[in-house]
Amino acid sequence: MHLSENEGIENNTFVVTGGLGFVGSALCLEIVRRGARKVRAFDLRTESPWSNDLRRHGVDCVQGDISHKQDVEKALRVADCVFHLASYGMSGKEMIQYGRVDEININGTCHVLDSCLDNGVQRLVYVSTYNVVFGGKEIVNGNESLPYFPMDDHVDPYGRSKSIAEQLVLKSNGRPFKKKKGKCLYTCAIRPAAIYGPGEERHFPRIINLAKLGLLPFKIGTTSVKTDWVYVDNLVLALLLASMGLLDDIPGREGHPVAAGQPYFISDGSPVNTFLFILPLLKSLDYDLPKMSLAVPHALFLGNLFWAFYTALYPWLSKKWLPQPLILPAEVYKVGVTHYFSYLKAKEELGYIPMVSPQEGMTETIAYWQERKKRTLDGPTIYAWLFVVIGMISLFSAAYIPDFGPVPLLRAISLFFVRSMWGLKMFFLLAVSAHIGEAIYAWKLAKKVDPANARGWFWQTSALGIFSLRLLLKRAKT
Repeated sequence: MHLSENEGIENNTFVVTGGLGFVGSALCLEIVRRGARKVRAFDLRTESPWSNDLRRHGVDCVQGDISHKQDVEKALRVADCVFHLASYGMSGKEMIQYGRVDEININGTCHVLDSCLDNGVQRLVYVSTYNVVFGGKEIVNGNESLPYFPMDDHVDPYGRSKSIAEQLVLKSNGRPFKKKKGKCLYTCAIRPAAIYGPGEERHFPRIINLAKLGLLPFKIGTTSVKTDWVYVDNLVLALLLASMGLLDDIPGREGHPVAAGQPYFISDGSPVNTFLFILPLLKSLDYDLPKMSLAVPHALFLGNLFWAFYTALYPWLSKKWLPQPLILPAEVYKVGVTHYFSYLKAKEELGYIPMVSPQEGMTETIAYWQERKKRTLDGPTIYAWLFVVIGMISLFSAAYIPDFGPVPLLRAISLFFVRSMWGLKMFFLLAVSAHIGEAIYAWKLAKKVDPANARGWFWQTSALGIFSLRLLLKRAKT
């Protein structure tokens, strides 16, 4: 398919569900750049890291819940094309919230389809996932002829719900409009690989936070395991080409669009081991790399333990105080079992060729994270926190708390080194004084090198002492 880069975009109105997200905002901005008449970003949120930039470029940010049909109806009025990106349950705690996953991914998609038919929207591009065909069994250079993964065999509600939604979208292709006689809805599905790029919200932030805390101790599977990734700009390009592939008024090619009713795998075309892929990023941020390897069956056992534990905490899964699980079964399969796909069909039918190489994409991503690290409060691993906090509490207990529970044992161990209660109490007071002095120094130094986080450096150093101060001193040198 060879069209101009703005075919079907200029002077048209577009709606992007999930438009305030990482991919949605990039897509909205690119549609604006290519001359669209109007772009609406439909999202449950009112603000995001990209919302101000979207408004500056004239994107209309519409707040609403995709599980509420009236919100969807309102957002899709007078639209020529809809990109349906909104979804829920891709990773972490969200994966366990079965009800919300189905409500967004299945019911929400039904609302989008009904609204497209009611409002005469001729093009619908649905963003799906590899998980509609992958569920833990190895796939090497797969293509679109693969059957859907059996519904009952999915280990998480996300893959199952996205599979149902994709099939609904593709089966709705060619459905006639209720009000526009002779016209119908054309649909297609894009199945992207794991998405990365500057500002990505799901994969890298979680990996980096775990590495920062020292909680990324092992790799899963062997180094021969390979999976796909796709840079955000490449995915945006594929989405736009898919929308063009649904046009039925191309001169000389009038009639059934080439992409109508079709799914497409989209990636950078460079399968790679996940841990080797993120290695340059972790190195650039001075975070420890995973040293041990964990076999997939053992990782699955660990993932199932986390699944059971977090299921027991179901009422509190949306609370911020509850941290993300270390790993869940579906995530074990994603990184521990080879599955990659050919984008040949997208190349031949849509003209898709990745414009950004993995090396270029990772370079941009590293630059983003290095700059982000400079603006945030850096901290030691969880092991330093445990060592200092437990040590200070134990020392205080041994010096000042009456005999109770483990206190006599702590006191006996402490006296083996300090020899007297007076010395023990003085040692504790000196330790507290050192922490306070280091905290004051950290606050003054941070006012010069990291003023936005000066208060954070003060409190962190007051708790951790030299473990926190050395990180600030390192930042001051750079």
